[in-house]
Amino acid sequence: MDEVYSYFGMRKLSIENGQILLNNRQLYQRLILDQGYWPESGMTPPSLAALEKDLEKISAMGYNGLRKHQKIEDERFLYLCDEKGILVWAEMPSTYVFTDVAMKQFTAEWLEIVKQHYNHPAVITWVPFNESWGIKGINEHIRPQHFTEGIYHLTKAFDSNRPVITNDGWEHTISDILTLHDYEETGLAFAKRYSDHQDFAPFGYSNKEKIVTNKIQFNDGWFAFAKGFEYKGQPIMISEFGGIAFTVNTEGQWGYGNQVKNETEFMKRFEKIYAAIQSNPYIAGFCYTQLTDVEQEVNGLLTADRNNKVDLQKVREINERRLNFSEMKVENNF
Repeated sequence: MDEVYSYFGMRKLSIENGQILLNNRQLYQRLILDQGYWPESGMTPPSLAALEKDLEKISAMGYNGLRKHQKIEDERFLYLCDEKGILVWAEMPSTYVFTDVAMKQFTAEWLEIVKQHYNHPAVITWVPFNESWGIKGINEHIRPQHFTEGIYHLTKAFDSNRPVITNDGWEHTISDILTLHDYEETGLAFAKRYSDHQDFAPFGYSNKEKIVTNKIQFNDGWFAFAKGFEYKGQPIMISEFGGIAFTVNTEGQWGYGNQVKNETEFMKRFEKIYAAIQSNPYIAGFCYTQLTDVEQEVNGLLTADRNNKVDLQKVREINERRLNFSEMKVENNF
């Protein structure tokens, strides 16, 4: 006789007063960006053990979730996340151009993905678009704006329980979470940009209001919202940051900011950027770039073949600390 085993999970996601709640408790998301590449097999996981190893290291570093970037991952991966209690943002790979054909194919495939992932309790957020890729001109043009609005509402029609982020990073139209990508390399500059605290008055503080109302650009020239759309009190997350280039070989390698050459240099910058985010009371969480090196990108916490580049326990300690800006000194902590 054949036997089939299954499982189920129950949880509630909600948004109240600018915060994301899991089972009615505030959820501070500590995510890591994961592209899911392996040197020996590309985008195909080489084994179930390889998937488990990635998740074990993510947990060991103190992250409570991940954003699977530009990839629909192996179903076994989501099973493991369900089992281990690791939160997942499910993100659609972007189209290359914005055309009628692209819209038709995108819509059909995206709804299949939502249907496929719907019953995984680990999946807590839908991300159909990223950084205006495949929806060029969304800041000003009505057709890509309408398209993202349509995908938002279609997703909500299929799944009213999970938040939807229509254009992760910038130029949002309708989104349940306002997510911002910012690869500023110094903690002090990061803190100045986002802080509302009076200690930053000499630098021109109260930037939250200016950013969310499109009065100023952030991250080298991007607006938070596309024209015609406005902030409505959504939770705010920094959903890409860091990306510190860390390698001893500079030829053909790439990362964000000035490259560091050793773990000491890396951890100093890493800790100060984290401090700028963790001490900010209105930021509801973050996603660090990234888990592993990928091809020419050398900004992972692990090498492409999953060797540690940094002390995982140190990363965990930074991830799990709680900072209060009023107890910090600007010149020392950032």
